[in-house]
Amino acid sequence: MTNTTVLINRKSLADEVADGLRKQLSLGIFKVNEKLPIEPELMKMFGVGRSTIREAIKLLVNSGLLRVQQGLGTFVERTVSAQEPMDQRLKRADKVELDEVRQLIEIKIAEKAALNRSEEDIEKIQSYLEMRKKTADEGQLEECIEADIQFHLAIANASKNEVLADIYKTASAHLKNWFHEIYQDTRTFQDSYLLHQQLLNNIIAKDPKAAWNTATRILNHIF
Repeated sequence: MTNTTVLINRKSLADEVADGLRKQLSLGIFKVNEKLPIEPELMKMFGVGRSTIREAIKLLVNSGLLRVQQGLGTFVERTVSAQEPMDQRLKRADKVELDEVRQLIEIKIAEKAALNRSEEDIEKIQSYLEMRKKTADEGQLEECIEADIQFHLAIANASKNEVLADIYKTASAHLKNWFHEIYQDTRTFQDSYLLHQQLLNNIIAKDPKAAWNTATRILNHIF
């Protein structure tokens, strides 16, 4: 038997300090152009030595979050890294702004789905629409919200644009709790059923312009 060595990457102290500072920046504890505490204070704050603080600062300077001004100190350049994962960015987003992104994407994926959908896509969209109607009629709010999201996700997948589908999926995941806040019952979902059925019909008919218009009407009706 051959012994295989598995290498596990462990974060260094500098990485951990950098993560801690990055979190403080994202939370707004330090503002853009604000000077960071001096090294002894940072050493005390994180319980590490001077070399660790300097290495952590270097990491954040390289990522564009901090800048060092000789003789003056270290200042905040920006509070969010340009390399921040989209999921993390959406998690921090204002719910209204996040929903605006979702709405814009829904219109585009409806248009693209009408052009690119397959018969298998149609079956999936139809099944989620039926579940959406059933749960709405039975007053099952949580299940109805889930079916509505899956309905639009199926349309996103039918668009055959993986980037749009991934962005929509990520955005929708962060909106579930908000949906529970703004919808106290399933009446809105019942009222908008015929528009959703019309959207499906547009996609079946491969009519991108009609799908665009219907998706817009759905958003105007709900919001």
